[in-house]
Amino acid sequence: MVKIRMRRTGCTNHATYRIVAADSRSPRDGKFLEILGWYDTQIKDDNFKLDLPRVEYWLSKGAQPSTTVASLIRRAKNPSLKPHHATPAKKVEAKKEA
Repeated sequence: MVKIRMRRTGCTNHATYRIVAADSRSPRDGKFLEILGWYDTQIKDDNFKLDLPRVEYWLSKGAQPSTTVASLIRRAKNPSLKPHHATPAKKVEAKKEA
């Protein structure tokens, strides 16, 4: 099975990631099939770039994106979306009970 996930690059305390299509059995920073884009955590705006036609190709072949990559794909398709910082489920439940 192919997964679309992030591969860590960069140096200590400055993580950057490559978004890759990789076999699910390969390690996080191991062998991959294709580089699909990049993501830089230190940049505020426009901190990622994706090759959407290639992402769509891999998704059509049954590739499963990680949750972070799925959110980047949504933001690439609709640039007006802001980054979504999910609230942990425990906090949401605690707020509902109170």
